[in-house]
Amino acid sequence: MHPLVLLGVFAAATLLGYKVIKTVPSLLHTPLMSGMNALSGLTVLGALTTVAKLTSRYNAFVGAAVGGLAVVLAMINVAGGFGVTHRMLKMFDKGDRE
Repeated sequence: MHPLVLLGVFAAATLLGYKVIKTVPSLLHTPLMSGMNALSGLTVLGALTTVAKLTSRYNAFVGAAVGGLAVVLAMINVAGGFGVTHRMLKMFDKGDRE
């Protein structure tokens, strides 16, 4: 695909995503974030696929380095997202329950 087409798709998705998220009520942000964090786990699968493809096609060291970095960054994204969701859910805690 032409790079300008890809840039146009990215810009349209960004604007559409902003418009959709802006209309979501604040009480639904926590479940929405939780669902998106689970979906972000797919980036880990993509990173593992990258490792497999790059190590078989090119230099094994380059493939392992790029793929390993992708796996680490994807896991930071997933773990950080669940951490933020946990903190948001703690705000709804009523304190001591008898």
